[in-house]
Amino acid sequence: MNTPAAPHTEHAPGVSIRRTREKGEPRFPDGPKADPAGSHFERRIRSFQPRRSRVTAGQADALQRLWHRWGFDVDGRRLDLADFFGNDRPVVLEIGFGMGEATVRMAAADPGTNILAVDVHTPGQGHLLNLAEQHGLDNVRVGNGDAIILLREMLTPDSLSGLRVFFPDPWPKKRHHKRRLIQPDFLTLAATRLAPGAVVHCATDWEPYARQMLEVLTAHPAFENTVADGGFAPRPEFRPLTRFEGQGLEKGHVVNDLLFRRVPHDDRPGDRPTGQPPTGP
Repeated sequence: MNTPAAPHTEHAPGVSIRRTREKGEPRFPDGPKADPAGSHFERRIRSFQPRRSRVTAGQADALQRLWHRWGFDVDGRRLDLADFFGNDRPVVLEIGFGMGEATVRMAAADPGTNILAVDVHTPGQGHLLNLAEQHGLDNVRVGNGDAIILLREMLTPDSLSGLRVFFPDPWPKKRHHKRRLIQPDFLTLAATRLAPGAVVHCATDWEPYARQMLEVLTAHPAFENTVADGGFAPRPEFRPLTRFEGQGLEKGHVVNDLLFRRVPHDDRPGDRPTGQPPTGP
């Protein structure tokens, strides 16, 4: 006996989709995967927690329509950036973009730079795709998954002209500090993918984390501070003041920016003896 098809229901923009899926059914058949790299890659302490929270109808629509064009899963397969973006413009990697408002504003202000934006927050991925389409941007690509796997497995040496890490999870409890992203091992990995002169730009409103970032970056031989006195940098005009940041400033939070440059290299980071100073500006 034939069962009548369920009527199609239109969802108003901004309304959350709540539907019971069949066992094994993917949440977004044409969108980001729940575990793109698979647990077989490694068992290590992660600096993030996947957040596949409530997704609005507009975000879900963007994930379904635009993912195959502008999205990719961090699954360990080599990524050809020139082919992916359709040009050979400089590429900046942004790790953790939240809802994507700042990413879109920076992309619109600098169309000559491609932005590879990676996060694990499904609503944010959909929102960023929506915003990019609304603003007619062709220089934003959205990644889903672990940035460590992206850097280590998918990108080639010297392929990035910059790295942005804005307001990462501070993991404030002492026992969780090992989960913080900005650590010596992470910087050593990132340095292999950053071209000489590329800038690492971090920002945080958690002062203890800011001090740790400054200490770790200053000590790493592959990077040098762009600030002459070796301290924090003023917020550059190209980094938008986000709503999140504005709320923090109203509460008296202090936001610190750090801008460090990848030094020229004749060898790879890790080949230079630990105590040897970096070469040249």
